Amino acid sequence: MRLNLIATSLIAAGLLTSLSVSAATPAPTKDATAATQQANEALYNQLPFADKTDFANAHKGFIAALPQEAIKGEKGNVIWNPQQYAFIKEGDKAPATVNPSLWRQSQLVNISGLFQVTDGVYQIRNLDLSNMTIIEGKTGITVVDPLVSAETAKTAMDLYYKNRGKKPVVAVIFTHSHVDHYGGVRGVVDEADVKAGKVKLYAPQGFMGAAVDENIMAGNAMSRRASYMYGNLLPADAKGQVGAGLGTTTSAGTVTLLAPTNYITHTGQEEVIDGLTYDFMMAPGSEAPSEMLWYVKEKKMIEAAEDVTHTLHNTYSLRGAKIRDPLAWSKYINAAIDRWGSDAEIIIAQHHWPTWGQENVVNLMKGQRDMYRYINDQTLRMANEGLTRDEIAANFKLPPSLEKTWASRGYYGSVSHDVKATYVFYLGWFDGNPATLDELPPEQSAKKFVEYMGGADSILQKAKSDYRQGNYRWVAQVVSKVVFADPDNKAARELEADALEQMGYQAESGPWRNFYLSGAQELRNGVVKAATPNTASPDTVRAMTPEMFFDYMAVHINGEKAANAHAVLNFNFGDQGGKYKLELENGVLNHTPNSAATNADATINVSRDTLNRIVLKEETLQQAKEKGDVKITGDAGKLDEVLGYMDKFDFWFNIVTP
Repeated sequence: MRLNLIATSLIAAGLLTSLSVSAATPAPTKDATAATQQANEALYNQLPFADKTDFANAHKGFIAALPQEAIKGEKGNVIWNPQQYAFIKEGDKAPATVNPSLWRQSQLVNISGLFQVTDGVYQIRNLDLSNMTIIEGKTGITVVDPLVSAETAKTAMDLYYKNRGKKPVVAVIFTHSHVDHYGGVRGVVDEADVKAGKVKLYAPQGFMGAAVDENIMAGNAMSRRASYMYGNLLPADAKGQVGAGLGTTTSAGTVTLLAPTNYITHTGQEEVIDGLTYDFMMAPGSEAPSEMLWYVKEKKMIEAAEDVTHTLHNTYSLRGAKIRDPLAWSKYINAAIDRWGSDAEIIIAQHHWPTWGQENVVNLMKGQRDMYRYINDQTLRMANEGLTRDEIAANFKLPPSLEKTWASRGYYGSVSHDVKATYVFYLGWFDGNPATLDELPPEQSAKKFVEYMGGADSILQKAKSDYRQGNYRWVAQVVSKVVFADPDNKAARELEADALEQMGYQAESGPWRNFYLSGAQELRNGVVKAATPNTASPDTVRAMTPEMFFDYMAVHINGEKAANAHAVLNFNFGDQGGKYKLELENGVLNHTPNSAATNADATINVSRDTLNRIVLKEETLQQAKEKGDVKITGDAGKLDEVLGYMDKFDFWFNIVTP
């Protein structure tokens, strides 16, 4: 998701509000060079490709294939295309343009359908980025993590019902706060049944706040970068998008959210859900700010959420997110081994395939535990020896026992960017060298670099020589300076694109591949405006507390324009949210709950329902005022003044050019 997503990657999650596609013919992609072919071919001798255990496990328990028809929205838009990755065939050797290890992972996550995990436990896999797990109980079924979109979730339920018979949903469990683990909830249950008490929704403490916070406050920047991370603008083929490592891709349907009815608040909390005993363990700050694991005693099954999967995960998401704590992550896994390891016969997660057998379960968990702990401890060891962030990443290697374990490979995270994240987690962005304390910004420094290095032509001549030698990392790094110094230099853009493309073909991480290839595409074709995400989906807006809403407003205030402004506003939401005092001064919009200023410039009386409609652009502020749904006493112009200082974010900002 993570994924962890959206965190979610909202462009990938399908919160789409407009479509503007460039009519220009895209520049052609290139073939793999000899250097790339050699680098990829070498992996066959370095990794245990003969071990087919994961393929056996991924096929085990197969019951039925996914429906092969594309899932479409009301306007005919494709939400999920089960044929999109049909070119990735199990047993085929990797194309020259795909890292063989990533190709192997893509083959595995393409193993799709309804599967039986054990008696009474089923999973639907590859009908979205994440899995849906269904646990049969005494009176009905419990659904774990209902995918990204309501449409894919409904299709998953229909597939289950077709093969297992119709059973009522009595509970839904959200393992954590990323959109691919809750977004399809309305495709699984009716809100009326939740309100009537017929269905319980379980989630870890802090779930709602984390779900909204990660998707809203920096949502525009995260979503733009997510268009690179998930390769949304790339074709699905051997020279483009081949998956995300965690799964194939995300659906593009309706993202929904219902508030939990029951919260898990502490480790050791035991709940009997539909006749089965769940022993919960909290894991906040691991893969998500709000996350939990559990053990179903009667099934001898560990549910690892997203903390134990078949990849090195992100401790930092390339789309942009708060850095995760690898030490805490490893300790949670260690605690789970201690708590359940001696009895567990199965471990499942909400991505990838299960592992069976007590020894195999513990071995997988130990490998994942030690991987995150090794990254934490060795990054700090090297930092304490004086190495900087990039020096540590360049010299860091997992021990052979982990490096050659498939589940430790960096298909979604990577050793490099997880190590860098760990350095920043403890020591921040500054490397201690005063020369880097206040460097020139990229465009200014690029012009000086180019000048000092003898001009663009001299740089390109040397860079072409390096390209022919396969030194793609350096070519991309140095030619990017030429591009930032002169974004109209076509030769520089093409050479950097060629280098990024070869780096993408060699990348083992799905997100790294997608970043490289998206950058290459953008250098060749410019910013191609496709689907624009609305990071504030209806259910997310409704889930925002007034505090979150006012914080969201404050992020949009242009501090320079509002530097000398002063305004005091009272907001009264009545029974739906209480009273708030807003103060704009010093370029900052502060709010105080349960407060009202006696000297306010204006008082705004509005229901939360009306505010939601305005935020969702279902009606304008003026229309709501004319209907009498918004009543303003005092100087109404002050509200307009405050709103006038709010910036509107452009989604398609440049990434590979200034």
